[in-house]
Amino acid sequence: MQFASRLDNVETSAIRELFKLLGTPGIISFAGGFPDSAMFDVEGLKEASAKALNEEPGGALQYGATEGYEPLRTQLSAFMKTKGVDVDPSGLIVTTGSQQALDLLGKTLISPGDKVIVEGPTFLATIQCFRLYGAHLISAPVDANGVKTDELEKLIAEHKPKFVYLIPTFGNPSGAMLSLERRKKVLEMAVKYQTLIVEDDPYGDLYFGEAPPPSIMSLSQDVPGSREFIAHCGSLSKVLSPGLRIGWMIAPAELLAKATMCKQFSDAHTSTFAQATAAQYLKSGRMPATLANVRKVYGERARAMGAALKRELGDAIEFTQPNGGLFFWARLTGANGKLADANVLAKKAIEQLVAFVPGAPFFAENPDVATLRLSFATANVEKIEEGIARLGKAV
Repeated sequence: MQFASRLDNVETSAIRELFKLLGTPGIISFAGGFPDSAMFDVEGLKEASAKALNEEPGGALQYGATEGYEPLRTQLSAFMKTKGVDVDPSGLIVTTGSQQALDLLGKTLISPGDKVIVEGPTFLATIQCFRLYGAHLISAPVDANGVKTDELEKLIAEHKPKFVYLIPTFGNPSGAMLSLERRKKVLEMAVKYQTLIVEDDPYGDLYFGEAPPPSIMSLSQDVPGSREFIAHCGSLSKVLSPGLRIGWMIAPAELLAKATMCKQFSDAHTSTFAQATAAQYLKSGRMPATLANVRKVYGERARAMGAALKRELGDAIEFTQPNGGLFFWARLTGANGKLADANVLAKKAIEQLVAFVPGAPFFAENPDVATLRLSFATANVEKIEEGIARLGKAV
């Protein structure tokens, strides 16, 4: 077959390929980016789905508006207000996971050859998605405080990108949290250079101690003129259930209209049953307790993984302890003759029945082969300690 030329620059996800190796009995995996299914509020979701069918079966089971099920848009508007974002229900659209929002941004904004700035490293599916639409991706460096805004400004001034894509709060894979000072600088840059900033925020509610700074969109009220240059993508996947496939996008009206048109071509609308269930769940008031539980459990696991990495790998690895999210981002040092290539380590780790994801695929350019991503979300403390002990033997 002759496939579309747009596929020439897109490869199969390295993570999906790695999953093929994970069927070995006894393997401990830190490779996935999944929430722990044991954290799902099954009873709450049962009640929510039953209410959706009992109270408005037609709305839950029939075709719906492309923009989203109105009761859910209302609940999402209220949910965002608790996070400092004042948005009318008409100012957001419901997407099939926040990943569809990224796809819609690609469809509506990227022409072949357009420049887009992303973090280095960034979410692998974003790299694949934007390249599918022909984007020329440029990496902005990241440290423990998020994207380096001085470097970002230089890149914006030089390349005049179509937009800038950031995961400012507990990024995937970096785990970094963009500081309050840098968030304000990003907003100032958006106005100065008239550049759209896409804020992807699937992990912002998963903090383990003190709450992170307000979202970039929330802070836009403090920087005159910046709101019209911000698009915000949210998701219930990491905090409630990925199976619902509920995400949303807040953006300037003109962009939302184009995205809605493209969504009509893609799937007509996100599952109305899933939307009605999510609406009932948010309305029930159970979300705060659910969030408190996942924060507690993931926080314990993150602390256990950090302690185990220090104990078992010592100076062979360096990392910043994450304050939220699902991931550790680490770098092999090669100290004392230990391995310095995460791709080599990944193969040796599989032999020790432990898995992680090498970091190189998360870079749009200039990949760092010494980096790796480990998820602590789906393993309990005992498995984390055993898995990191195995990793120590592989290094």
